[in-house]
Amino acid sequence: RTPIAFAEEGQLVYLLGDTRDELGGSAWVQLAHGHLGGLPPKLDLQREKLLAEILIAASRDGMIDAAHDLSDGGLIQSATESALRGGKGMRLVVPEGLDPFVFLFSESAGRAIVSLPRSEELRFSEMCRARGLPAARIGVVDGDAVEVQGQFTLPLAELRDAGTGVIEALLA
Repeated sequence: RTPIAFAEEGQLVYLLGDTRDELGGSAWVQLAHGHLGGLPPKLDLQREKLLAEILIAASRDGMIDAAHDLSDGGLIQSATESALRGGKGMRLVVPEGLDPFVFLFSESAGRAIVSLPRSEELRFSEMCRARGLPAARIGVVDGDAVEVQGQFTLPLAELRDAGTGVIEALLA
């Protein structure tokens, strides 16, 4: 079992799969517009299978230390969950040519984020390339905040308080 916690400072963060402008039916649409309308992300079962095979092989062969699927809330939700679980922040960079909003909130299927030691970067990226799965280095595990370069920085303490304070506030 591969944990979701990104806990090792200095490890690289990779995004696996294709990010498309797929926000219909997303958590963002529901929150911003109060409905779940629009077209949901396209599902490609072959791509899902390929992603699963790569995650299993990479974990088994010691290439990755953590992995998290991208679904409800998109990349920013998964990155935040992994950072909070591991108690370590991360610095992320929006890939060139990709809209920051789409990068952070798209719920495109067949994607995951992983953390890996720098020593495994070449072997991991070569495996993904050989199998035809897009893999892009998007950041590094570091610090005590989730930072998206040029966009925002959210301290882990603030994120933790926001996540745990909701139930307490409802009960007060």
